[in-house]
Amino acid sequence: MSAEAVCFASAEECFSEVVSFLQGDEAAALDHGELEERLEARSREVFRRLYQGHLDLRAAREERLEEVKDQEGVARPYVEEGHARSLAVVFGGVKASRFAYRAKGKPNLHPADAWLNLPEERYSHGLGRLAAIEAARGSYDSATEALERATGQRVPKRQLEQLVRRAAKDVEEFYASQEAEPTGPGDVVVLSCDGKGIVMRPDSLREPTRRAAEASSAKPRARLSKGQKSGRKRMATIGAVYEVEPRPRSADDIFPTEPSEEPAPAPDAKNKWLTASVAGTAAQVVSDVFDEAERRDPAHERTWVALVDGNNHQIERIGAEAGERGVEVTVVVDFVHVMEYLWGSARSFFAEGDPAAETWVRDRAMAVLEGKARDVAAGIRRRASTEGLRASARQGADECATYLSNKAGYLDYPKALSSGWPIATGVIEGAVRHVCKDRMDVTGARWSVDGAEAVLKLRALRSNGEFDAYWRWHRSRERQRVHGARYHENVIPAAA
Repeated sequence: MSAEAVCFASAEECFSEVVSFLQGDEAAALDHGELEERLEARSREVFRRLYQGHLDLRAAREERLEEVKDQEGVARPYVEEGHARSLAVVFGGVKASRFAYRAKGKPNLHPADAWLNLPEERYSHGLGRLAAIEAARGSYDSATEALERATGQRVPKRQLEQLVRRAAKDVEEFYASQEAEPTGPGDVVVLSCDGKGIVMRPDSLREPTRRAAEASSAKPRARLSKGQKSGRKRMATIGAVYEVEPRPRSADDIFPTEPSEEPAPAPDAKNKWLTASVAGTAAQVVSDVFDEAERRDPAHERTWVALVDGNNHQIERIGAEAGERGVEVTVVVDFVHVMEYLWGSARSFFAEGDPAAETWVRDRAMAVLEGKARDVAAGIRRRASTEGLRASARQGADECATYLSNKAGYLDYPKALSSGWPIATGVIEGAVRHVCKDRMDVTGARWSVDGAEAVLKLRALRSNGEFDAYWRWHRSRERQRVHGARYHENVIPAAA
């Protein structure tokens, strides 16, 4: 019997058993759903044996190499056959047998591992890919269950977390290697950032937060309100870069005169790219956002606009990055935030549900859109003083006036609208929700820095539609990291 026949005899036997089962009375008594379940389980075993047969055939065909050297140039002159290691693949458990190249006092080298690009751990890249997809989608517990449904294998939660962290290892390098796709030369490059607190394990909090949490935990306190997690969160920063084709508008397009008219549509975002980090600082994420923007417009020939919610630190970091890179960036504060402050001020002057409040807010919003933010701020303060409001009653009015005054330099909506730029941060707010909040706020979750960072990066990858391309890149980097780096001059010996 040939080596091929020997290696695949077990798989052929298993396949024959499946055929016999399908031809028999037992299968004939099953409904289609029961038949699916039985056949799914048996087909996994067929493919597991086929996979094992292929590994056995490769082992039978492996030939001894004349010379194998490690990264320091030390040769492995002794060779032993039959060194086996276990591997869990998507079909089940298998064993890979290969030559071990040995030298006294040195770790063994297995060139066949490099040819197969075997992982360091027991779990295959196929299982790692499924772990990354499922853990980015839902909780680790649900990911464990999903893997078991898909493969029939149960990966323990701790090992699954390790697979996820390893899966996200090369995200930054992947993006740094990518070339920008050509876009319209007149398109505006839009940058945006926002933050979201993530509940962390105590040892993963930043030092000031950890000290504050320790101090507060020693004091008796009333029960926390819903959603409040004092001293237990670490801020993640989410960044976005996208492009828009300019679509000029006016204040009247935002607030049509006739109630029946629809507001003019905002410019459509395209080529969206997201990033997120809880391990890095906000400054590092802003730098990553600028890297992506420069990848798209390396010569700084296009218009750059940064949409922010008014966070001073973000504005400072955007200005610093722009200065260091010699690029002009116009910062525009999100108009939706302005509207929230205007409604807050209206509560100082109008009773709840008073229809006059809506007209009052609209008129002041129109004035802000026409470039009169400071005038609106002065008018709000003047009215609060004229009406003699108590400090508590005029709080919303004072906060709005202060916001408009402080951010007036970033409220040049006449220029933004006439230039066709977006004036709302809907893209980044949506990104915060679906990249961060929907996954990281799972009930009961307490994150480590490494675990949260990996999941955030994988979710951003999937949102960018680049997971498959990334996974190919990641596998190539794993080959170099796990295998290539072990051999002299990083050259993996070729199969004989």
